[in-house]
Amino acid sequence: MASRFAQVPAKRAIVDRRGLADRLGALPGDDAARRLAATSLLKEALAGGRGEIARRLEERPWQGSETAAAYAFLTDQILRLAYDFIVTRLYPLHNPTDAERLLLMAVGGYGRGEMALHSDVDIAFVTPWKPTPWTEQVIESMLYLLWDLGLKVGHSSRSMAELVAVASADHTVRTALVEARYLWGDESLFEEFEGRFRKEVVAGNVRAFVVEKLEERNGRHERMGDSRYVVEPNVKEGKGGLRDLHTLFWIGKFAYQVGSVAELVDVGLLTPDELRQFQRAERFLWAVRCHLHFVAGRAEERLTFDYQREIAARMNYAQRPGTSPVERFMRHYFLHAKMVGDLTGVFLAHLDEKFARRGHRFGLPALRPRRRKLEGFVLDRGRLALPNDNFFHEDPVRLLQIFAFADRDGLEIHPMAMRAAARDAKLIDRAVRADPRANALFLDVLTSPRDPETVLRWMNEAGVFGRFVPEFGRVVAQMQFDMYHHYTVDEHTIRAIGLLARIERGEFKEDHPLSTSLFRSIGSRRALYVAVLMHDIAKGRGGDHSVLGEEVARSLGPRLGLTEAETDTVAWLVRWHLFMSATAFKRDLSDPKTIQDFAAHVKSLERLRLLLILTVVDIRAVGPGVWNSWKRQLLRELFDSAEEVLRLGHKETGRKERIAATREDLAARLRWDASRFERLVWRLPESYWLAEPIAVIEGNARLMDAADRDPARASPLVTSVQAERGATLVSVYTQDQRGLFFRLTGAISLAGGNIIDARIHTTNDGMAVDNFLVQDAAGGPYADRHQLKRLEEAVLRAVQGAETEMGRLESKALPLTRAEAFTVHPDVFIDNNASSRYTVVEVNARDRAALLSGLARALFEMKVAVHSAHIATYGERAVDVFYLTDLAGEKIVASARIKALRGRLLKAAEGGAPGRKAA
Repeated sequence: MASRFAQVPAKRAIVDRRGLADRLGALPGDDAARRLAATSLLKEALAGGRGEIARRLEERPWQGSETAAAYAFLTDQILRLAYDFIVTRLYPLHNPTDAERLLLMAVGGYGRGEMALHSDVDIAFVTPWKPTPWTEQVIESMLYLLWDLGLKVGHSSRSMAELVAVASADHTVRTALVEARYLWGDESLFEEFEGRFRKEVVAGNVRAFVVEKLEERNGRHERMGDSRYVVEPNVKEGKGGLRDLHTLFWIGKFAYQVGSVAELVDVGLLTPDELRQFQRAERFLWAVRCHLHFVAGRAEERLTFDYQREIAARMNYAQRPGTSPVERFMRHYFLHAKMVGDLTGVFLAHLDEKFARRGHRFGLPALRPRRRKLEGFVLDRGRLALPNDNFFHEDPVRLLQIFAFADRDGLEIHPMAMRAAARDAKLIDRAVRADPRANALFLDVLTSPRDPETVLRWMNEAGVFGRFVPEFGRVVAQMQFDMYHHYTVDEHTIRAIGLLARIERGEFKEDHPLSTSLFRSIGSRRALYVAVLMHDIAKGRGGDHSVLGEEVARSLGPRLGLTEAETDTVAWLVRWHLFMSATAFKRDLSDPKTIQDFAAHVKSLERLRLLLILTVVDIRAVGPGVWNSWKRQLLRELFDSAEEVLRLGHKETGRKERIAATREDLAARLRWDASRFERLVWRLPESYWLAEPIAVIEGNARLMDAADRDPARASPLVTSVQAERGATLVSVYTQDQRGLFFRLTGAISLAGGNIIDARIHTTNDGMAVDNFLVQDAAGGPYADRHQLKRLEEAVLRAVQGAETEMGRLESKALPLTRAEAFTVHPDVFIDNNASSRYTVVEVNARDRAALLSGLARALFEMKVAVHSAHIATYGERAVDVFYLTDLAGEKIVASARIKALRGRLLKAAEGGAPGRKAA
């Protein structure tokens, strides 16, 4: 114990076991009274010890390993005192037989001598043979006592033979026993266990154990997102987390019988420098985990947004220009997670050499090798390796060349070569960055038609990427503290490049047919790949990353070997990489001026094609579930409209022709007689024919006709699944009345619907035709007929005049429960130039249940008419855009009216408790 807990200072200040033992031994009364008093005494000691450890952690918030050891030390003393009290005061045994020997072992993480505040206490009771009545009494009494102390105990009770047998058969038990530690009781039984475990479980089974642990690790990574750069990581189980470090030690201990991490150096699994990296990562991760348990008040392992800010403060992170304390804290987290990944690669290399079968490896599956001239590099069991340890020093450009060859020939890089690359990455200086050979090699990897994502990730893991492109190095491990982005900036960028390559190869033809087809016609392929690399490269600098990124592109493009024209293209794409998504998702694409303005800014078909593809991979690389069919349709619609303008040059011209074509198409679908159809045409304003797809227009026409023919029996609404739009269309036809939009949005929200788009029309004879695109809580069309029925009933009540219960709406639960961790300052932008017919209002606010209904109510109270609404959410932030006129159908231009409108909308955006924005 002394060596295991040597790093814990002033142990007696945590718990005085001798003093407590004396007090327990002197407790008066019968067994029941003594047991009650002992429980109270031990509970008090446990609380006092935890308080002392918490105080030390507050004073030295980075001392994670020391804190973890201190919790285990405290638990040891409590369990030993409990054991002694039970076997000496409650169930004393004066003449024990051999069968009545009992061993108490610590196993698993507790056996390793590391715990967080709310970690499980994993113990094993071991008897020489079948348990006797006395051992059963002691075990039962001790478990009840530990439970009374509030400890979460994971326990087993087995004979020696059973323990060895189950360890041989069950890899989970085998792993727990790898770190078994004598805790108390019969020490000779523990020595017997150690001998039998080595002889009967370990001997001859090292390779099988290694395979089990690596397969288990891979499965765990897959469950946790398979990236160490997920922005809400699991500190214990996630990629690059504590469990990965534990896995390395388990393997080392099983294979080499080491007793501590430091001994991994003695057996050659780690260098002294790597041991220090291991210990730094372990210390940091344990500090984070201990703080997390303390802040959460439970065994919480996921570092969610609502805890990140508080733990950053507890660990004394400060504000820096362009970077908040929480972003600095999380960057350090991801850098440590990366370090854990580097150490894993080194381990795999050693395990390959010693334990893998001939022709097999424990690492990632190799790409398909195609051997060519290697210019000094060598192959080691099919992997690209170095001929000597000084190879990179002789020519630092080889640090780029090794990755270019790996891509060119489909080769894996040997982990020892990766270790050397990480060590020698500092050789990349200004001269190397200016070397045309190095830049050509890097550009070859970046624009590879094979698998640039994998090779760029290797380059990033080795630190070569950030050294060669220092601007990229600044965003390595940099998180964005919001609920929209799922990955760090560097991981997002590398994923986007990978998606670009897969689209080019045709692998996403079904998901992205337009982007796939456009790749065949673009002339600036290299510029597109470089633009994807640079689109977020200036994040975290304290300004608009698009503007700053344009400057980076103009300086970096020529260095990489791009022509002047290619550099201009890259700079433009980086500056405007958010322009297409902002237009598609926040503006009315049926408004001719929206398309005019967009096309006038883009100017060329080549830029339009490049911008569409860049926008697609940028959105899709944000994280799972962000890309959907609704976004696909909006981008496609904007692309087609802008392409038409750029090809034909028309602006307002062609409007009447398009209206006429739509009416002709509708007439063919409806097959009504001339007078019946002409009445429909007369009733609908010209703007309606441009605003809706033909399928929606047909549905509206049939709804209107049915209601006009039999008002008493016809329903004022119809719902239909719009598969290509990823939503359910709710169409309402009723007498136009003030407040209708407000009531309808509230009703849909209360029914659990999420409005993503709304088109509001008034016929020439005073009827309202409103179309809402609504998604369910899962972000798709309504699939459950009971939910759909509830939605329809709520809309009907709103049509009949039922007011929205704002109190109920404000109190609805939020799916993104951690949104309160973020500060979103509401703002309102009013633009009279974005549309030729309407005043465009954009509201930015925190996403919550009653937001859209509250804004609709404010618009109702301001006596303005809503013609369309476009709803977008970016994690915790909502962006709602309205196309408005006054009640006379004119733009809102009076400055006093605009000021009042902005003030009312700001108040509505700020109001209400944070909750779920269901609309």
